[in-house]
Amino acid sequence: MRCKLKIINYISKKFYRASPNYTEEILDYINSKNYSSLTSYLIWVDTKNFKTNIFKGKTNNWTLVHSYLCTIGKASTPTPKGTYTVGIKGLYFGVEKGYKCWYYTQFKGNYLFHSIIYNLDGSIRDGRLGMALSDGCVRLTKVNAKWIYDNIPEKTNVIIS
Repeated sequence: MRCKLKIINYISKKFYRASPNYTEEILDYINSKNYSSLTSYLIWVDTKNFKTNIFKGKTNNWTLVHSYLCTIGKASTPTPKGTYTVGIKGLYFGVEKGYKCWYYTQFKGNYLFHSIIYNLDGSIRDGRLGMALSDGCVRLTKVNAKWIYDNIPEKTNVIIS
């Protein structure tokens, strides 16, 4: 008997909950919280709405640069809530386990921002976004993970709530 590899590649609209005024609401929220960063960037992962929001500016004067749909940790392996800082970065990981996650950016220990999961041949293994199903990392599209990898400096604050 042969097993077939099921390739999953979709964005779940069922779990995506952001309101039509999401951008305005999150700007008001972030700028009312006195959040600061050691760099001119700030990242807020909104776990309720499965969004990774990237701001540029300074305390009480943040401007939204990008808002990316993401996948967060499942209930048994949640993405840790709190305030962290960007650490090391790398091109990919997972080859020894038969997959690749591209453009990782660390925010706490083994917790990372990285791409969706790819097979070693480059095909998508699991492309689901907008839900809680990872082992705790924050998954993004490959292009969005690359943007963070390329543009967000070390010591940038990351808020997860």
